[in-house]
Amino acid sequence: MSDDAADSGADGVAPGKRLVRTGGSGGLSLADRIAERLQRLAWRTPLHNMRLKGRHPLKLIAVSEDPFFGDPERGNALLDGMVMFRGEERSIAGLDFVRADWSKPFAEYLQSFAWLRDLSSVTVRVTAAPIAEAIMARWLAAHADKVSEPAWRADLWGRRILFWTAHAPLILSANDLVYRSSVLHALARGARHLDRAADRVPLGVPRIAAWCGVLAAGLMIPGGDPRRSFGETGLKRALDGSVFDDGGTVGRSPAGQLDAIQLLTMLCESYQARRLEPPAFVQASLAKMVTALLGVCHGDKGLASWQGSGPLSGEIIAQYVEATGVRTRPLKQAREWGYQRLSHGGTVLIMDAAPPPLSRLVEGGCASTLAFEMSDGKHRIVVNCGGSAMTDAGVPGALTEGLRTTAAHSTLVLADSNSTAIHSDGTLGRGVVEVELARHESENGSRVEASHDGYARRFGFLHRRLVALAGDGRDIRGEDMLIPADKRRKKGMTPFAVRFHLHPAIEISPTADGLAAILRTPDGHLWQFRAKGGALAVEDSLWIDGAGKPLGSQQLVITAESPPGGANVSWLFHRAK
Repeated sequence: MSDDAADSGADGVAPGKRLVRTGGSGGLSLADRIAERLQRLAWRTPLHNMRLKGRHPLKLIAVSEDPFFGDPERGNALLDGMVMFRGEERSIAGLDFVRADWSKPFAEYLQSFAWLRDLSSVTVRVTAAPIAEAIMARWLAAHADKVSEPAWRADLWGRRILFWTAHAPLILSANDLVYRSSVLHALARGARHLDRAADRVPLGVPRIAAWCGVLAAGLMIPGGDPRRSFGETGLKRALDGSVFDDGGTVGRSPAGQLDAIQLLTMLCESYQARRLEPPAFVQASLAKMVTALLGVCHGDKGLASWQGSGPLSGEIIAQYVEATGVRTRPLKQAREWGYQRLSHGGTVLIMDAAPPPLSRLVEGGCASTLAFEMSDGKHRIVVNCGGSAMTDAGVPGALTEGLRTTAAHSTLVLADSNSTAIHSDGTLGRGVVEVELARHESENGSRVEASHDGYARRFGFLHRRLVALAGDGRDIRGEDMLIPADKRRKKGMTPFAVRFHLHPAIEISPTADGLAAILRTPDGHLWQFRAKGGALAVEDSLWIDGAGKPLGSQQLVITAESPPGGANVSWLFHRAK
């Protein structure tokens, strides 16, 4: 089914919607931070250790399948005695879990045991098991009996239990009975820890991960029926608080969405290993979440770059979606998740039409409101720099933080400021609270008009953006407007820029009059770009690819100044060939 055909039916496109972010910046309150700190301190007490005691299983009831294929490069590195993740490497022989000297992303990859998937994807059990057991033995020596951060973080335990139970042949094949007993003992202690800690992690993917671990333990450890009942209630509560009605997760990250889909799919495999049907609410959530995920995929079927996500390839997305068993079409309008999808004639445009995620629900949120990406067939044309949450270890930290700014997205930037503040500690501050949205569909195409108040407090302007995609997909007309937010107008002129970051494969040829440019895609399609209301220039940019590496690119930039009464810039993309 073509994308146009998939999008042709009604899927609940609402003619108007107001989205409000409540609670200011939405960071943790002082009381919340104190409670969280006390909870972590309580983990180290004799009382908590007493709660973790009990019988440990002699074996697992069953072994589930991991339906996802791992990363071959990382898997082959493990065969060569190295743990590798996003450009960071450590030798297996030199792993020191007590005095860890690695980054947080590397730690989470290692501590979650996600590397078991990569290892199992490149070799057979007889070769993989000694490698897996060597890393496991080092982990057990450091963390099996000592409750500490980050190893005992509830979401990491949830992932660990899913991977341990799905790849049990790799970690439980040894003839050493003491080692096997230590693994199963740690598994039982981790499950008891999760029983009490799963509801204490932030809503979103972390809490989903924690409760999936509770349920996997209930399914695979003998005598787990009470835990399974308790876990299903907890997971239902976690999904209700972590997934919007349209299927999007509260962190608003497409990569996070894919992560949550994988967790729930692995959980379903645990049920199937026991020849049980997963709860209906899990299957219903998966169906909605896959539909929303496809809505933020381009013509190449790969992910768009939003909220720290990178452009994961269409092949990866297709394999993951196939593993879920869900068959659906892309969602055109994720009203609460916040993404609008316009698709006609092979052209796909995806727009962020919501406030950023709440700070307490996500690390590394981006100030991207009203930005868009656009593709023509399998080629991306307008992009965001993207990838702030998945950059290679060699990318400087300052650059990674810069990828979160409004200027790193294809939208209007007022006075070189972010539409939502990004604090020095990485959290989001004041900015966009309300987005007003109207969408119209007709035989002539699709039109979205949206505005945000991110600049109202500081500069006295609302930013309104209108984007219309013609029914044949050959014209995208847009207008960016600065509208006085109230009658108390500030004096003087305020500079602004409208940025269109372009994919590295796009060739740019500015016209002689300086008011337009010709964009050429790798397959020879030509798009004419023309702007009115400001000066057009071509500037350097960069784009984070699917491996987290920065590639040099260019951007079209319209610059102008707004008087107190407001200003507007109009622009057009027209496919000429």
